[in-house]
Amino acid sequence: MSHIENSENKQEWFEQYSFVVSGGQEPLRIDKFLMNFIEQATRNKIQKSADNGFILVNGSPVKSNYKVKPGDEIKVMLEEPPRVIDILAENIPLNIVYEDDSVVVIDKEPGMVVHPGHGNYKGTLVNALKFHFDNLPSMSQDLERPGLVHRIDKDTSGLLVVAKTEQAMQSLTAQFKARTTDRLYDALVWGSLEEDKGTIEGHIGRHLKDRMQMAVFPEGDQGKPAITHYAVKERFLYVTLVECKLETGRTHQIRAHFKHLGHPLFNDDRYGGNSILKGTTFTKYKQFVENCFKTCPRQALHAKTLGFDHPVSGERMNFESPMPNDMVELLEKWRNYSKHSKDDPNMDQEIDKSGNENW
Repeated sequence: MSHIENSENKQEWFEQYSFVVSGGQEPLRIDKFLMNFIEQATRNKIQKSADNGFILVNGSPVKSNYKVKPGDEIKVMLEEPPRVIDILAENIPLNIVYEDDSVVVIDKEPGMVVHPGHGNYKGTLVNALKFHFDNLPSMSQDLERPGLVHRIDKDTSGLLVVAKTEQAMQSLTAQFKARTTDRLYDALVWGSLEEDKGTIEGHIGRHLKDRMQMAVFPEGDQGKPAITHYAVKERFLYVTLVECKLETGRTHQIRAHFKHLGHPLFNDDRYGGNSILKGTTFTKYKQFVENCFKTCPRQALHAKTLGFDHPVSGERMNFESPMPNDMVELLEKWRNYSKHSKDDPNMDQEIDKSGNENW
């Protein structure tokens, strides 16, 4: 984020982006191309930037109808509305599992957005932090993410750490960058994984067509490196409970990686997990899965453990969050369904023998 002062001494704010067009890119208007890569950018906004000379290709300004080619180096400045500096402090209860003078560890409930943006300026973790704590790092800056060095998705539950001092902020940021933190997640995914253990590798970047999704680029031609290790914990006929260890921390990493593997997270509406992807075609099974969706009305993903070195003492800190009730009830439903399907011979008639049919 940067600003330019105009002749009237008013600050105009811009978001800056840089891209190198991949080798397999077909000719495409640059305004359409940029809409695939810049979240929340409208076509009118991109075209306005082009009209003002703020879209450069190989160092020269281009119009919005310019067709990108492989190898093009694109630099963009998109005008932003004035930044909201005063985020509202809200008395939102927080589940604090640990706090000292340097850090606070929070067990986030599902449904809470971590930081404001894109229409979510109230009810976020940042609003709560501003109420409960004074002078967190970055609290007075224009980009309001006080104390945050990482985040978890709105509908993911579990642990995250917040820095209370600049020293803690720098230390924790360095630890996440160096991949020395420990993070384990529990996830329920569609289908039966072939191996009991595995590693998913593949660069993660913005989806080329759906900007609300992240996509996996196995060849590494786009996005950033991402590595997820997983181990099967329990199998339930048509879904599998896995434990995931993050080696990197990309946006939607677990969700995108398992989608790429062909096993979307259960009830993940953004990545297709909110449809019945495995199982039978019988009405009773459909009703059972729909009840499961109601029991856990979000992606079945929980950040259960978090480990890091204390920014001051250097002591290794390890925290664990119990699985939330909605996922506990969801797993119990699948556990009972699987048991009865195997034990009751009358239910065999309603079990699709392949067990892996998409429909």
